[in-house]
Amino acid sequence: MTAHHVLRAIPVEDRAWLIAALDDALAGGAPILPLAPGQDPGDSDVERIRSLPLPADLAVVVRTSGSSGIPKAVALSRSALVDSAMATHEALGGPGQWLVALPTQLISGLQMLVRSAVARTEPVFAPDGADARQLLDAAEQLDHERRYVSLVPVQLARLLDLAEDDADAAETLRRFDAVLVGGQAVSLELRRRAHALGVSLRRSYGMTETAGGCVYDGVEIGDTLVRIRGGEVQLAGPTLALGYLGDEAQTGARFITEPNRDGEPVRWYRTGDAGELLGGMLTVTGRLDRVVISGGVNVSLDEIERVAREYPGWGSAVALATEHSEWGERPVLVVEVDPAAVPFDEVREGIRSKLGAAAAPEWANETERMPRLPGGKPDLPAIEAWLRSLRASFARLRDDRAEQPRGADEGETE
Repeated sequence: MTAHHVLRAIPVEDRAWLIAALDDALAGGAPILPLAPGQDPGDSDVERIRSLPLPADLAVVVRTSGSSGIPKAVALSRSALVDSAMATHEALGGPGQWLVALPTQLISGLQMLVRSAVARTEPVFAPDGADARQLLDAAEQLDHERRYVSLVPVQLARLLDLAEDDADAAETLRRFDAVLVGGQAVSLELRRRAHALGVSLRRSYGMTETAGGCVYDGVEIGDTLVRIRGGEVQLAGPTLALGYLGDEAQTGARFITEPNRDGEPVRWYRTGDAGELLGGMLTVTGRLDRVVISGGVNVSLDEIERVAREYPGWGSAVALATEHSEWGERPVLVVEVDPAAVPFDEVREGIRSKLGAAAAPEWANETERMPRLPGGKPDLPAIEAWLRSLRASFARLRDDRAEQPRGADEGETE
């Protein structure tokens, strides 16, 4: 085995090397840092991470996708990764073969390799950037009696689009024993469509700091514990990360230890997600920091998205906040162009009726393609920057029109 104190930077494009290095790390060898496609192992950020002191039980360092614009280096132990994989197998009915359709530098894709290693099965990789047809073509290479895939909602939506028009595609999709979908909330409309096709959909909730999904369909798996404190979802169990490399303050703020009823210390991860437990089932309602104060009323942007995404053609909707002279702030929507989408006024009225007047979006902007992070989540900083640029161009256009001589835009001639 290689020296444990050396953090190896592994390009994910070299799948054989990545799998071998991960196997070694899970067996107690040198920990690894998976690198995104095209990333230089010698760049400054990689060198900085590799120079940091490493925990003794470290197996993998995963950098978060940075949806908030602040990526972190999450340290994961061998036991956390393996416990997560074993809990998944137990929840899904047994080990199987995985179709890898998510980036392996992120926990969503890497955990499929861990599960494959634990199950001693050979993973099948979908082509990078695969469309729905290519993904299902790759699924034909699976030869295990149990077949699994993990997706994000945008991938599921595209697969359902294809399967609803193609009986063979639908049959291929039905052959999966479980289609895990996580990374974002799965709309009720997507769940209905999957159910109508007979797809074995399982909703997964978790994050890099929990070594992947640890709550399936609202119920914790393995030895995971869930609680709500101050409206925040907090998680405990053997799959928690060791912390953030090089950031003791953030580690201390997010990972807290408190005694249980028997006085035994329990380590909890503060997710920053808002949620509630009803009948023992977890419902995540959004991010605690994704709140707009509109007319003095606190409104969850994630709740606005949830309602908007139930409407045909609005499954990609992203809610953001914009300044408003009267309300202080107002929610707005950005959505990918869809010719089949219902009118904005209908969506706006639906949001108003369910969430109140303060939640009704001021306007909506269409984009040909939503900026997304490698794991499929909307890239909020990039979307916000695009909106600022768009509004600035509108402002310039208004100023230019205001400066035109009277009658210039009315077609007057000498």
